[in-house]
Amino acid sequence: MIYLYCVYFLGCLALLTGGIVEQKRHLRTLHAIPERVLVNGIRGKSSITRLTAGALRGGGLVTVAKTTGTAARFIHPDASEEPVFRKFGIANVVEQIGIVRRAGAYRPDVLVIECMAVMPELQEINQTKLIRSTIGVLCNVREDHLAEMGPTLDDVARSLSRSMPVGGICVTAERDRLAILEEEAALRDCELLVVDPDSVTDEEMAGFAWITFKENVAIALAVADLLGVNRNLALEGMWAAPPDPGVLSVEHRLVDGRRVQVANVFAANDPESTLMNVERLLDQGAIGRPLHVVINCRPDRIERNGQMGALIERIDPDRVVLIGEPTRSARVAIAASHADRVRDIGGKRAPEEILAAITDGTTGPVSLVAIGNIHGQGELLLEHLADSELLPAKPAGRPPNLVPLADQPTLRFRRQAPPPRRQR
Repeated sequence: MIYLYCVYFLGCLALLTGGIVEQKRHLRTLHAIPERVLVNGIRGKSSITRLTAGALRGGGLVTVAKTTGTAARFIHPDASEEPVFRKFGIANVVEQIGIVRRAGAYRPDVLVIECMAVMPELQEINQTKLIRSTIGVLCNVREDHLAEMGPTLDDVARSLSRSMPVGGICVTAERDRLAILEEEAALRDCELLVVDPDSVTDEEMAGFAWITFKENVAIALAVADLLGVNRNLALEGMWAAPPDPGVLSVEHRLVDGRRVQVANVFAANDPESTLMNVERLLDQGAIGRPLHVVINCRPDRIERNGQMGALIERIDPDRVVLIGEPTRSARVAIAASHADRVRDIGGKRAPEEILAAITDGTTGPVSLVAIGNIHGQGELLLEHLADSELLPAKPAGRPPNLVPLADQPTLRFRRQAPPPRRQR
């Protein structure tokens, strides 16, 4: 029996020693990277990570980045990228250790990394143990992951604040829960910078060949400004940055002899982000009317199905097609004023049947917006559309001339509770 206790003790001692050695090696690699930017929030983290990395590359900084969203990617300093390998396809915050080790091999100036933790405790561990960011980004506070971070949006704001760097800087575009973020930043001796989306001009946004938001661009510009990259170079780098696989986009497809503008908004699966995306597409003219909305329902997302149904009155589409199951969870939330526009084809249906419900009785071009959750019938629909003929669409044009450096608009942000910046 004593022999077994000795073996157990020695085994524990070996694990403890190995853990200490691994931690010291990780911290040594981590601190060899001068600037570390940790991107957190509810929506847009992957896009902001790519925009920030692009802006810093544009300024000549050796930058490595890693995203976690629709498809996790390791982005090299030359902007080439590769998928992040995950054993058994399971995401785990421990993978950040390997990412830091790979990034350190480039001896980069900056590491831009997306927060992959959801549980509040893991978000804090991700910051204090794994990344120790010098600049944090908390892009927004939205209604998602309430079971882990909620139940209220105030709770979500406090949970996300756990990723703020102690004694560092945090950049945010959040307005509604700004008071809470100020309190949390003060507790951590963290300087809070609040960006102004209006500081980004429409001409600057026209340089993107993919769809993004002024809030995201303003955050990336603020981080670039903090690291000494001028606005022109930052914008050039962002325009050249490859978009995330899950980025909001519109494809023009030929379906049954008519042009269908397909907007995949599945990635924005909280109601506020979904509505914001649809409104932006309409404002930009990327989609038009007649507007048909497809809501894909899932049995494990009953509440979310209802939230998507409740959005219909505000989107005001010409037709609503319900797919997946249970479609009733979305149908009962649709306002009575739009009930006659609903076509319910729930259950397992062939993609051709779904498309027929979308285009039946219409003539000319149709805009199709897919919302809700992509898994299930939504995936089948998109895969079927991908097999149809892709029609050319007028690409977004790059601004003919950059604003001269002396005439650039000032990057406007407010400093909240500004303690002196600590020397690192």
